[in-house]
Amino acid sequence: MATTPSPPPLFGHPRGLWVLAATELWDRISFKGMQAMLVLYMAGDLLQPDRIGRVAGFGAYRRAIEALTGPLSTEALATQTFGLYIALVTLTPLAGGLIGDRWTGRRKAVTAGALLMTAGHFALAFDAAFLPALLLLILGVGLFRGNLSAQVKALYADGDRRQADAFQIYLIAVNLGGFVAPLLTGALAKAHGWHAGFAAAGIGMLVGLAIYLAGSRNLPEDRPRDRTARIRTPLNPAERRRLAGLFALWPLLVCFWIAQSQVWNVYNLWARDHVAMVVGDFDVPVPWLASLDSLAPVVFAPLVIALWRAQARRGIEPAPVTKLAIGCLLFAGAVALLMLGSLHAGTARMALAWPIAFHFASNLGWLYFVPVETSVFAAAAPDRLRGTMLGVASLAVSAGSIISGRMGSLYEAVDPARFWAINAGIVAMAGIVLLLARKPVGRLLGG
Repeated sequence: MATTPSPPPLFGHPRGLWVLAATELWDRISFKGMQAMLVLYMAGDLLQPDRIGRVAGFGAYRRAIEALTGPLSTEALATQTFGLYIALVTLTPLAGGLIGDRWTGRRKAVTAGALLMTAGHFALAFDAAFLPALLLLILGVGLFRGNLSAQVKALYADGDRRQADAFQIYLIAVNLGGFVAPLLTGALAKAHGWHAGFAAAGIGMLVGLAIYLAGSRNLPEDRPRDRTARIRTPLNPAERRRLAGLFALWPLLVCFWIAQSQVWNVYNLWARDHVAMVVGDFDVPVPWLASLDSLAPVVFAPLVIALWRAQARRGIEPAPVTKLAIGCLLFAGAVALLMLGSLHAGTARMALAWPIAFHFASNLGWLYFVPVETSVFAAAAPDRLRGTMLGVASLAVSAGSIISGRMGSLYEAVDPARFWAINAGIVAMAGIVLLLARKPVGRLLGG
């Protein structure tokens, strides 16, 4: 039987890579744009006394939350809701990947996820549909994210050296979308209201889905896994030691993500209330600060990689656990800038230069921590448990997001300098523990 010839590569890579990268770009424009606005929208508008009664089911939701936390102010409720939302968004791709892998296939799962996310974005235009909208987004992200990036590996044969470059290209699309999104939706929300920003997010998701469907002929065919497969071979002692090392790292990962999650959550309220968001005669939309969190990694990543390669040639490149420690300490130093800026400003509004410096400094720490965290879990986990352990690593993001949301109440109880000092202390403590434990944990992980 004759086979259809594969289309020629584009810029040295399978055309499917560019389809997936473009789809991810528009997903991030959609999702990050909404995320940059969400806590500001809740705290400053939707959850105010004159509107909260319009949100269907919110009374029952609030009672359930406050049964665990005690009474919450409007801002504390907004930050807690945002923290739970991010926690679930980082959790559901585990289930979404399983669904795509064993039942629907990845293409159907991605398509269904994109449609659910689009519906969720547009549903945010209606006060009554706020909670169902978040649920649609959570379920959609699970199916979409749990199956899109997994298709990148399937484009390349085992051992193809282009794989590393492919994931770098994919990461550039992620960061580019994250950079553009808050600029676009923040400007629309400022000029035309929150719902215009949410509508733009929904349209962006539709554009991403159209690209994915139009380019689907360039994507790998779905290969459903054997649902009856079972793991029968017990783990050997070396594998058990490596798992013990990974679980020893996990609480320290949570400490990093507590501080990192504040950048998506309380940080936006703090910037709204305490930063002079003015350049000349132009009022800078608060969501625009989130764009720096995607721009900074693109700027610094080549420099950090070049530094590590130079250190490797000289035999002095830090071990992975040491890199994690450095990442925590750099991030703690960046958060300390917010503390120092708050002390310097006193009761006045802080100069915009302080948060800008924070974003670039914190993302230097991010580059030492987040990619290394992923590589450590991927490398140390036994082959049969690699996906599971990467899921365990992502649960640290969920746990950190829940805790950061709970800290919204603390933000109202203390002054900004003390609040940021607490966050800096949490991540600095993790860095110090990692430095002290780097040798025994390194031995558990296998060197």
